[in-house]
Parts: sequence; C-alpha cells; structure tokens
Amino acid sequence: MPHQEHIPQARGRFAHGRGFRGAFDGAAELIGRLAALCLFALLACTAAQAQPQTRTIEGAEAARSDWDAQAPPAQGWVPVTLMDQWQTRWPGHDGVVWYRLTWQQADPHVPTGLLVDYTCMAAAVYVNGSLIARDASLVEPLSRGWTAPRYFLLDAPLLRRGQNELLVRVSGLAAYQPAFGKATVGDPQTVESMYRAEKLVRHDLQLLDIAIGAVLTALFGLFWLLRRQDTTYGWFAFNGLFGLVYGYNFVAASPWPFPTTDGWQAFIAACYVAVAASYVIFLLRYADRRCPRFERILLGVAALALALALAFPQAMGPLRNVYVLPMMGLHYAASIAFVAFALRRGRRDQQVLGLCILLPLLVTLYDAAVYLGFVRGTGYVAAFTSPVMLLGMGFVLAHRFVGAMKRVEGFNLELQREVAAATGELSDTLNRQHALELSHSRAGERLKLVRDLHDGFGGTLVGAIARLEQAPEATPKADLVNLLKEMREDLRLVIDTTSQEHADLTDLIAPLRHRASRLLEAAKIDARWQLDGLEGIALDSARSLDLLRLLQEALTNVFKHSRAQRVEVRVALVGQRMVVRVRDDGRGLADRAEPQSFEGGTGLASMRLRAQRLGGVLQLASAADGTELRVDFPLAA
Repeated sequence: MPHQEHIPQARGRFAHGRGFRGAFDGAAELIGRLAALCLFALLACTAAQAQPQTRTIEGAEAARSDWDAQAPPAQGWVPVTLMDQWQTRWPGHDGVVWYRLTWQQADPHVPTGLLVDYTCMAAAVYVNGSLIARDASLVEPLSRGWTAPRYFLLDAPLLRRGQNELLVRVSGLAAYQPAFGKATVGDPQTVESMYRAEKLVRHDLQLLDIAIGAVLTALFGLFWLLRRQDTTYGWFAFNGLFGLVYGYNFVAASPWPFPTTDGWQAFIAACYVAVAASYVIFLLRYADRRCPRFERILLGVAALALALALAFPQAMGPLRNVYVLPMMGLHYAASIAFVAFALRRGRRDQQVLGLCILLPLLVTLYDAAVYLGFVRGTGYVAAFTSPVMLLGMGFVLAHRFVGAMKRVEGFNLELQREVAAATGELSDTLNRQHALELSHSRAGERLKLVRDLHDGFGGTLVGAIARLEQAPEATPKADLVNLLKEMREDLRLVIDTTSQEHADLTDLIAPLRHRASRLLEAAKIDARWQLDGLEGIALDSARSLDLLRLLQEALTNVFKHSRAQRVEVRVALVGQRMVVRVRDDGRGLADRAEPQSFEGGTGLASMRLRAQRLGGVLQLASAADGTELRVDFPLAA
C-alpha cells in the first residue's frame, strides 16, 4: 500500500522505509507478482473477462489546496498518473489535493458502475458537480477511508452524454503517504464484482485475520492462566493481544479514541513494537532458549515506545519509522533464525511451526514491497496466511497434548511397576510388623496379667496374710472362707470389666468399694467414699479396668504403708473430665519404713501407666500429715 498506514506485525505487515532498492526491489517484485497470481487468480479471470465492458482510468489532473477548501482551485492543476502519491510531488504538504478524472459516456440512461479503489485518508466524491459520497471527517481527526474501495451505481440524471467528470477531494498528511488510486467505470455487474473482490482482500479478510487472532489469543491466554509456569503460552497470548489492537488499524474507520491522526499512528506504531518484542520472546521460549537481559531490553523498548507515543503523539507519529524499522528487522531476523533452528535440529512441533512461519514470511515480502513503495498496489495478501498460522498453532497444541498424554501413560506404567514393587515390599514389611505386633501383644498381655495379678490378687493376698497374722492361732473356718470369697470377688472384678464392652461405672465401683472398705476396717482405717455425677456414665472395658485397678492399688498402698486412721476417696465427673482423688492422714512418704515399695516400686509404675492410658497424669503429693493421689482425665477416650 503506497502510504504509511501499515506497520508489520507478527502475522506479517511492514513499516515504511526507503533505500532498499536494487536486489530487494527485484526480489520483492517477483515474489509479489507470484503471490498475486496465486491468490487472485479468480479475480484476474473476472477482470480479464470484464475488459471489453469496463474502463480503468489511470490518468488524471491534481491540484492542492488547504484544509478549508470547499471547491477545487482554478489554477495549479498538473497531470498525474494513478496511483498517485502526492508527497513525492509536494513534500510536506498536509491538507487537501483535488483529483479530476474524465470519461466518455455514450448513453446517460444506461446504468454505470463506478469503482474508486483507493483514497488516503479521507475523501469526498463528486460526479459532474454532484456530491455522491463524503467521509465523516475531512479535517482532523481524519476519517480512515483507505481501508476499503468505494463503489457507486450511476444513472441519469447524474450522468451526461459525452464527457463526464469525476472529482475527488482527498485529505491527508504527508507523513503517512497520502494518495489516490485508479477509477474504473463500466458495466455495473462487472464493476461491482471487482469491488467485492477488492473489498474481500482489503477489508473482509482483515476482519477474518482479527477473528482468528482473537481465537488464538483467548485460547493461549486461558492455557497460560491455567498453567502459569508455561510462559510460552503467555508470550503468545501477549503477542496476540497487541496484534489484535494493531490489526484493528486495517479496518478502523476513525482514529477514535485519539483526537488526531498523529496520536493514532503513534499508538499503532508502539503496539507493533510490543507485538515484535513479544513475538521474539515467544520464539525464544518455544526454542527452549532464555536470554533474560535481551528480553528485558525488548520489554523496556516496548514500554518506552508506548509511553512516548501517549505522551508525545505529534512527534512519535511522523517519526515512527525511527523505532519501527529496527523492530521490523528484528522480527524478520528472529523468524529466519527460528526457521533455521527448527528445520536443522528442532522437534517435530518446532519444525511444523517453523514452516507455518516461513509461508507468511515469504508472502509478507510482497506486502513489504507494496508498503515501502517498491510495488504499486492497493491490497495486502498477508491476511490469506492467517488460516495457515491457525493450523500451525493447532498442530502445536495437539502435539503438546499428545506428548503430555504419552508422558502420562509412560508415567502410569512406571508408576504401576513401582507400585507393584512397593506393594510387595509393603506386604513383607506388614508381615514382619504383624509378627512383631503379635510378639509385642503377647508381651503386653503378659505384662498386663502381671500387673493385674499384682494390683488385684496381690492386694487381696497381702490383706489376707495381714489378717491371718493378726488373728489368733485358732482361726475360725469362717474367716478363711471369707478370705477366699474376697479373692473370688477380685477375680470377678476382672471378669466384670472385660466381659462387656460398656458397663455402668457406679455398678463396677460398688464391689470394689465393699471389698476395700472391709480391708481397711480390718486395719482400723475409716474409709469415706464420695461418688458424684457417675449415674449413667460408662467407660469401655479397658478404661474401666484401668480405673478400678488404679483405685485398688492406691487403697492397697494406704492399707500397707500409711498407718492412717482415715482415708477419703472421691470419684467425680466435672464437666467432661473425670477426677479421682485418694487422700489419707497417715505418714508421708518420707516417714514410711519402706518408701521405695510405693515411690519406686511396681505399684506406682503400674498406676502411672494406667493413668496415662486413661488420658491423664498421676499426681502424688506427700507431707507429714498425709498423702494425696490425684488423677484427672477426659471422659472421652
């Protein structure tokens, strides 16, 4: 396109510049002609068939005027060849140029089609002095009428017999290659077909390009949001986001929201810099390369360009090629380097992506030649390659997905093998652990039996022996029977606490209280019992036995060692905790004849262990006026 409206993006559009003549000129011309031949074959056939019915006007007269001109000037007209770029004739002219074209009409009553293929930027069209079309704004901010051709259906009385005049007022800025293209008149159907084909290339395919870019941007953006560690997706989405803004340049009808054309052009140029920077970083990441310092420089340049474009649009717009052309060169260099890398030693997905980049890269040489003015044309063909890029990125996603699934399947197989091996090892370990647990269980049962014998039968036997020693030599038979009954009751304690899972605590304590009271009365020790809140309270068999044995061992020690006259036993429910207290008024531990039998013997160790199993801690306080044993444990296990 012979104006500076277009700046290249990653999908392939190029900035303006001069001086690449010579070899590049010839190569671009050749590639452009080949691309045009392939992509517009149908259009060429249609145009060839329409030649006898249409006439393309390539000669005109041009005259410049100022922004406020409402009519063409009377003088200053010069002949021009269309398409005409007026900045080459009138450098630095910002304002209006009038173009006058004529054609012969044999019959004014025959409808005639009129095609004006290019006006940059805004225009008003007159036929035989009558206004037939006008852009919304012919002064700043200028309408952007270059994005699509213009078609009109002319008929009498607008047409005249003989010579007819087409007058076009074109408003433009010299910094952005203002120009006027060719005009075609003739058979309405034929001319309208030419218009539709031209509009398809210059406008409709640009919309398709934007739509495809939006789909890819959204898709890869979602992938990145769901998988933040894969920054390759993020940089492609970032590239696509700015690419959408830049692509809108090809269909926008006005520079809104910017108040001037300079503001719009500066912003679009800065967006292209961001597109190129993110595109290069994307290629680096996709090639599994990291260049942190270089990437920071690229991002810094993009951020600076955006900031300066917004702050100084009057300067950044006209001077945009100063920073756009280097980024365009970087874009080409990165694309060529990635293609070479992918084809030489890249993965399959990298090779496919390289080929998908290579085709648009070759096609955009034609667009570059048109944009830089090496080839005269009105249409860009890079939009044709967007489906190719869509297929390429689709393959990339599919390849990555299949690769991920293969890795998952391989991991699952490896995991199955590892799980099978671990299961075998675990089975062996569990067997060994089970054997150890059985051994420990047997040892625990033996230890528990010893402690139960010590706390139960042992206490009963000690009491019986003491009573027999204190009894006369001729002990009545009834006394011996009573001793045997007490031993039976002690055995019943073990049976009662283990025969049922849960039993009322009051019912379990009653037999113990009866036996302990008789034992203490024999030693002339007054036993006072206080049971509070135990109605309906049931512990499991193991905890019940531990509690009863702890009480039994405590009272046995009072009987054996305290020489007390009174002992107080309290078992109470306080909130959700059970409080057990045994206090006597006998000798303290330090004054007892055999303190080791209580303080360090089997009895105390057994009570500490039982208190621990109940969920509490055995507390023992001793003074000259007595000894107190206390255990506080939760009701729930």
